[in-house]
Amino acid sequence: MGLRGSPEVPGSESSLFLEPCGALCYLPRSSTQVAASRHAEIISLPKGRFQHWSAMSSSNTPKGNALIGQSGGPTCVINQSLVGVIETCVASSAVENVYGAVHGIKGILDDQLINVGKESQETLEKVALTPCAALRSVRKKPTREECEAVLEAFKKRNIRYFFYLGGNDSAETAHILNEVAVAADYDVRLFHVPKTIDNDLRVTDHCPGFGSAAKFVASAFMGDNQDNRSLPGIKIDVVMGRHAGWLTAASLLAREHADDGPHLIYVPEKAFSMDSFIGDVENMYRKHGRCLVAVSEGVHGPGGELVLKSKEVDSHGNVQLSGSGALGDFLAAEVKAKLGSDLRVRADTFGYLQRSFAGYYSEVDATEAREVGRRAAKAATTGEVQHGSVYIQRHGAVGEYEASFELTELQNVAKETRDMEPGFLAGDNDIDASFLDYVRPLVGNLPSAARLSDFPV
Repeated sequence: MGLRGSPEVPGSESSLFLEPCGALCYLPRSSTQVAASRHAEIISLPKGRFQHWSAMSSSNTPKGNALIGQSGGPTCVINQSLVGVIETCVASSAVENVYGAVHGIKGILDDQLINVGKESQETLEKVALTPCAALRSVRKKPTREECEAVLEAFKKRNIRYFFYLGGNDSAETAHILNEVAVAADYDVRLFHVPKTIDNDLRVTDHCPGFGSAAKFVASAFMGDNQDNRSLPGIKIDVVMGRHAGWLTAASLLAREHADDGPHLIYVPEKAFSMDSFIGDVENMYRKHGRCLVAVSEGVHGPGGELVLKSKEVDSHGNVQLSGSGALGDFLAAEVKAKLGSDLRVRADTFGYLQRSFAGYYSEVDATEAREVGRRAAKAATTGEVQHGSVYIQRHGAVGEYEASFELTELQNVAKETRDMEPGFLAGDNDIDASFLDYVRPLVGNLPSAARLSDFPV
């Protein structure tokens, strides 16, 4: 396999300058563009060297300790954000010590803290390249009483800066904690640092962690398409995506030739009909002599009921969907029952590999993950704002890519999720080609599958 990449990203040579507001900006040397917002850090990706910002505290920031926690499902680049927070806090004169909470909010309640500020830069850089949560993660929605206990732990350890790395449920936890701290008149700068492979956080253009998972999904489907072409049959692959189909939609990147799969793509944004699904599979099988299907784990019927529902739920009320091949096996059994037991029908569930596959990540994703951590820590330790969540804003025309890192209120990100835009959907069983312009810059280079010419004898 060769390589095929996204359109050329501007800024192969990058310059570094400081705005009057102190924002660290990276722009191509040929560019005359300046940052439009004082809450934005503009960078051209993925090339150019990134140096971390060295902090001086503002007169209105408290002096104390910083605490970091990781929550929810891990990603391949979440530790980039962790290191971004650590290195910026260590450089700040407002921060005395930098602690990590083992297993997030649970670790705070159990007083399981470690001193991450003592780690060497060499160790931190290795951790940054390691997938999943280095601090270990948790799925826990704290009660009001537990949040009050967390606040007491903050007071005991003189925690004045708290950073919670996670998705929408983690943002909700951060929001509740902030309300408790404000009510108690305790001065703590509290920030949510975004991550999720589901790409379903509100406000942001995309989420750190998505690009790397999308790269894995695209590559996996590219290989599975070759397998399906080698030994034709019907293959169903189940991809993560509880409420939104962003990650499943990334399978579209696997199509290089007219007959490439996935031939059908089903996402939660469209109601799933079993009768229509069977008919779609039959049509594609007749057309290509094979059929490769991408299905989001969260597909549901017209009434919103999941096609296959587990009885296990977490403290946020999320039903377990990953970690089981039940949905794929169920759909495969239905295809065999309706279209013939003699058909070659197989199913795979990508599961946790999508978010934890070592050594395979998007460079843009890794860079942006580090930057959102730095941005949150900078905003906190300089007194720019007292609390908030970092989001990524996309800039540039189609075929170009730039990103800025900005701030929004915690309540804007907490709890709720974001669906795919309707324009990215094509009917009930496919993704529009316009989605490729959105996703390619986030994924970066992909393998390219070559074919023989099949010259006749």
